[in-house]
Amino acid sequence: MFDGQSILITGGTGSFGTRFVRRALDDTRAERVIVFSRDECKQHQMREAFGPATNPRLRWFIGDVRDRERLYRALDGVDVVIHAAAMKQVPSCEYNPLEAVKTNVLGASNLIDAAIDRRVGRVLALSTDKACNPVNLYGATKLCADKLFVAANCYSGEHGTTFSLIRYGNVFGSRGSVVPKFVEIARRAEQTVFPVTHPGMTRFWLSLDDAVTHVLWALTVGQGGDTYVPRMRSSTMRDLTTAIDPNAEIHLTGLRPGEKMHETIIPADETCHVVEYSDHFTIMAPDREFRPTDDGSLCDGDWAYTSENAEKMSVDDLQGLLHGAFPREECFA
Repeated sequence: MFDGQSILITGGTGSFGTRFVRRALDDTRAERVIVFSRDECKQHQMREAFGPATNPRLRWFIGDVRDRERLYRALDGVDVVIHAAAMKQVPSCEYNPLEAVKTNVLGASNLIDAAIDRRVGRVLALSTDKACNPVNLYGATKLCADKLFVAANCYSGEHGTTFSLIRYGNVFGSRGSVVPKFVEIARRAEQTVFPVTHPGMTRFWLSLDDAVTHVLWALTVGQGGDTYVPRMRSSTMRDLTTAIDPNAEIHLTGLRPGEKMHETIIPADETCHVVEYSDHFTIMAPDREFRPTDDGSLCDGDWAYTSENAEKMSVDDLQGLLHGAFPREECFA
């Protein structure tokens, strides 16, 4: 589907962006893969890691989604955009709320305008479980951005740009998340002590490769205004710590501001628009009517998809993700 096309990914030097770019170069015949990000140091490190052999197809754009004019320049001749740029650290967003709004909300608005005016064909934005019934600013800004992307389909008009979303949970081992923090604690300490908010807290997990696979799939099927939610499994924090170091002690810290015990990825009040398939759910655009299919059915009302009621991962499953995300010598399971 990408033959001869130009793909741009915002936030392209992040954990997801780096893996997506590698897959796009290896598995597609895209003419150009453009990394758009604001950190020149990370771009330099990424160029060094990818090597000169990929340079004929790989492009680098220093820029910030807050900068509308820079986006207009970057999207010239682009066919597909994956929007992964965001402020995502919950405590950082709580402490710097206006900065989160500028990046996550105004940045989304800038991208929408630039994509429409530059006649980009498809835009897929990465959502998050934190956007469902948000209790923190990060989730609230992502919910607002989600609404902007859905509504953008109503005014792209003759320009023909379609906007869709994919929503998933925590990517196992992504930079700045709890898993690499715990792995580092286990690697350095003689007696591991993990700071845990609550042992019964649950979170959705998926591997980085699975996240990229889901995004590539969503780009092939995406209809404007739809949100795609892959089926995922979850685990408790207790099982996560056991997978990393079964002999570790746990120091209970209590929930931080803006944290939930369990994450929701499809809230009950959206169920009337949800179509269930064997491997994913589709939250339809509000103006789209469901037409029965062989493998999809409209969900019943008063149901929510949460990390509490999702299929649980075993400790062995978590250790498999652990060994896939980190060098084997860094794993302590």
